Parts: sequence; structure tokens; C-alpha cells
Amino acid sequence: MPPPRIPQSLLAQFGQLSLSAARPRFCLPNRQSLTPPTLKSSLRLFSSTPTTLNYLAPKAGESRKSRKGRCRVPTGGSTRGTTIVWGDYGIRMRDHDRRISSQQLRIAEETIRKRLRGMKFRLYMRIAANIGVYTSGNDVRMGKGKGSFDRWTARVAVSKIIYEIQGDLHEQVVRDAFRLAANKLPGLYEFVKKGDPAVMGTTKVGSNGMTAEDLKRPRKKLGVEETAARLPAAGTEVAPVARV
Repeated sequence: MPPPRIPQSLLAQFGQLSLSAARPRFCLPNRQSLTPPTLKSSLRLFSSTPTTLNYLAPKAGESRKSRKGRCRVPTGGSTRGTTIVWGDYGIRMRDHDRRISSQQLRIAEETIRKRLRGMKFRLYMRIAANIGVYTSGNDVRMGKGKGSFDRWTARVAVSKIIYEIQGDLHEQVVRDAFRLAANKLPGLYEFVKKGDPAVMGTTKVGSNGMTAEDLKRPRKKLGVEETAARLPAAGTEVAPVARV
């Protein structure tokens, strides 16, 4: 049997083939691209603007469930937080310490801003709702740990400043705004101005000649005659107290 005949066109195509493969060429990058980018001296890698914190809730939450507790006041009284610091006018609690929820603080702030709409002012909050309140549902038996989270509250001691305001405002307008805000908050409040005396407990320092040292004394200061009358006379024997 004769061998098969291969067409000439196919032989010509095989003749053009080459078995040597071309090696890939690697192009080195430019020297300028290898150098790190130079930063401008005016460019800062951090921001100097403080982060906006929310006074109606803590930033990190609570590590453990807080107790109900009471407002912490130093022994002997304290005047801290009872005077205006940044603003011109303020609102101060005057009945007794209590807890104010974040919802009540938010409503009071919205009331002030709504009354002073269109005016230039700055409102300062002197307290923060950072205490969690935990409650159990109705018809729940006693025990089995503390309840679930309900709301954030602030512990406000007596005579503490709640809000301060600063701006080109008339005093009567600010009084009206704080009056509306006090109606939204629990307790009794009073209007204070910058320069008003501090308050220790419910007594204003300087009224009736009372100083902070006098208010911190555990008992009333007596005169020399009254103190001498209470002391036993010289030469008198004190009868021993019989022990039972």
C-alpha cells in the first residue's frame, strides 16, 4: 500500500514552526518609583479635633451592672459643681439629690434649643448619664440575678448645676427657657447667674455671715460663757459611772 500523500501547503506550515520559545523579559521599575513618597511638612498623621462624646450615654458602657446607690458627697459638705464656670446663666437643683434619666435630659435640652431658636448661644451640660438602670419584668419571681438593662441615668446631688448657657441673650429670655426646661425635669430648680455664691448642701456660702468653714463644723459654735458653763467646776469630783 503506498504511503499517504501530504499536501504541500501543510508542509510549508510545518516548516515555519520554531521549537525555541521566547524568554519573557522582565522590566525593572524606574528608580523614582522605588523611593518612598515624601510627605509634606504641613501634613499631620493625626487629628487634633476632639471626638464628640454623648453625655446621654457612656462611650464604653459598663463593665458590670451598677447598683442603685446614692449621690456621693464628701463628708462635711462640698461646694463643687454649684457655681457657673463657662456660661453666663445656669439652672441649679435646690430640693434634694435624685436620679435623672437620659430621656428627661434630652427632652429638657430640646426644650431650651426650641425656645432659643434663631439665637446665637452655646449650651453646656454639667452632668452625664453614665449610670445604668436594670429592671425585671412584671410578675417575675425574686432571684436569678439582676434584671436586664432599661435606661441610662445621672446621679445629681443637691445644689448641682445642670445646664449652663453662654451667648448674647437677654436674661428674661434665658429665664423663660430654663423655666420650660425645669418643667420637664423632676424636682425643683432655681435660676443662677455668673458670680452667685456657692452652695453647701442647701445653704448659700456667705449668707448670714456663714462661711465654708462654719458649715463644715460638725456642731454649732458656742460662746466662751456657754462653753465654760458646760465644763465641771474645779475641785468637784465626778461620780463614777456604774457598769451593769
